[in-house]
Amino acid sequence: MRTDAADAAHGTDRTDPAAPRARHAVVIGGGIAGLAAAHRLLGAGIGVTLLEAGPRLGGKLYAGELAGARVDLGAESVLARRPEALELARAVGLGGALQPPATTTAHLWTRGALRPMPRGHVMGVPGDLAPLAASGVLSAEGLARIGAEADLPPAEIGEDVAVGDYVAARLGREVVDRLVEPLLGGVYAGDAYRLSMRAAVPQLFEAARTHASLGEAVRELQRRAAQQPQQAGPVFSGIEGGIGRLPQAVADACRAAGARIATDTPVCGLRRTPEGGWQVVTGTGTVAADAVVLAVPAEPAARLLDGLAPAAAAELRTVEYASMALVTMAFRRSDLPAVITDGRASGFLVPPVDGRTIKASTFSSSKWSWAGADPGLFLLRTSVGRYADEADLGREDSELVDVSLRDLGEAVGLAARPLASTVTRWDGGLPQYPVGHLARVDRIRAAVAALPGLAVCGALYDGVGIPACIASAGKAADVVIAALGTPGADH
Repeated sequence: MRTDAADAAHGTDRTDPAAPRARHAVVIGGGIAGLAAAHRLLGAGIGVTLLEAGPRLGGKLYAGELAGARVDLGAESVLARRPEALELARAVGLGGALQPPATTTAHLWTRGALRPMPRGHVMGVPGDLAPLAASGVLSAEGLARIGAEADLPPAEIGEDVAVGDYVAARLGREVVDRLVEPLLGGVYAGDAYRLSMRAAVPQLFEAARTHASLGEAVRELQRRAAQQPQQAGPVFSGIEGGIGRLPQAVADACRAAGARIATDTPVCGLRRTPEGGWQVVTGTGTVAADAVVLAVPAEPAARLLDGLAPAAAAELRTVEYASMALVTMAFRRSDLPAVITDGRASGFLVPPVDGRTIKASTFSSSKWSWAGADPGLFLLRTSVGRYADEADLGREDSELVDVSLRDLGEAVGLAARPLASTVTRWDGGLPQYPVGHLARVDRIRAAVAALPGLAVCGALYDGVGIPACIASAGKAADVVIAALGTPGADH
C-alpha cells in the first residue's frame, strides 16, 4: 500500500496549521465514477481522500495482459457521442491515445447463420425495412408484422414502459428477440422485457410519446441525428493500450493534485459529527471529512446509509444486478478462419432466443489496431451470462473456454485451441434498470439530499456506460461543491 494510502486511512493531516483550513471530501469507491468525482472536486480546490475496498482501482475498467499482449478484461470502449469520457481522458493526458475502432461492422449470429447487423435502427428498433429485409435477421412473418404497425392505433406509454413489451406490441416479438435483446443485452446484460424504456433509450421514449407510429419515431430521431455535426464522427472510442488505462491516469492526476488514495481499505461505517461534518470509519481508523461521495454499488451503499438515510437504504436494496464473465483468448493468427482475421468484422452478437451459451464475441485484434500490433497473434473474447440467465457462470474457467470455443466453432468455423486464455468474472457487475428505475433513483437522491455534504454516484443512477458514470460523478461532485462553498472559507 502506498504511503498516501496509509495516511488517508488514519486521517493524517500534513497541512500548515496556520493556514486557513481547506475543505476536505472523502470519496468512497475507486471505480471510474469515484475517480471522476475526486478529479472534479480537486479541480474545485477541495481536498480529497479516496478509499477503495479492493486491491486495485478502476472497477470494470481493467486492463491486463495475455500472451504478452495488452488487453481489456472489462469495458473496452466508450460512447464517443457523449463528451464526458473523452473530456476526462484528455484532461488526464490520454487525448493522444484516443482511438476509434478500426472496424465497426458487426454481425448477428441468429437463425443458424452469421448475418450482417442491419443499419437504419435505433437500439435495434428499425426505421428502414430495406436493410433489415436484406440481412435475413427476421423471417418473412417478422417483416410483415413490422409493416402491420400502420394499422394499429397510437399507443399510450405513460410515465414508463418496458422496452420489450412496447416494441413487441408495435412491431412484433421478432424485432425484440433478434434485434433489441442482443443490443440492449450488450449494454445492460438485462432482459428487454423488464428494461425501462425511459431509462435505457430515453430519446426513443420521448419520440414515441409524440408520434403515432414507432417506426416514424425512429425515423425522426435519425433525421435529427443527421442534422447534428457531433453525430458525424465515430460512435465509439477506445484508448491505445486499453480503456483500462483511464482509471490509472485519473488516479495519477488526482495524486498529483494532492489526493490521498487508499486501496484495500473497506469503509465499515459513516457517522455525522455534531459540527455537521463526517467521520468515515475504516478497519484501521477514521477519516474526518466535510463531505462524502458514495461511489459504490447498491448493497455497500445501503449498509453505510442504514442509520443515516434508511429510506435511501431501503430503495438501494431493491436494485438487482446481473453477473457475467468475459472469456479472453489469444490464438496464432494463422490458425483462425478469415472471417475472424480479415479485418472486416468487429465481432457478433447472439440473441438469447437462439439458445447459445455465448452472448457476444469481439474480434479484438480486428476491432482495435493497437490490439493487432503483433502480426502473429490474434486476440478475441466472448461474453457469457445475463440477467436471469447465469447458470453457465457456475462452470469452471476451463469449461467456459470450452463452451466458448464450441459456439465459435459453430458460428465462424473456429477449430483451433488458444495459446492462452483468461476468464474475468463480474459477479453482480451490472445494475438492472427495470420499469420505474428513474423514479427510484429520484427517491434515493431525495433521501440523501436531507444530509448536507453527502452525495451518491455510479452505474446504478444515470446509466451504466462510462460517460454516464462520469456524468453521475460530476453531479455528485457539484452537490458537494455547492454544500461546501468556497474552499478555505469559514463554516
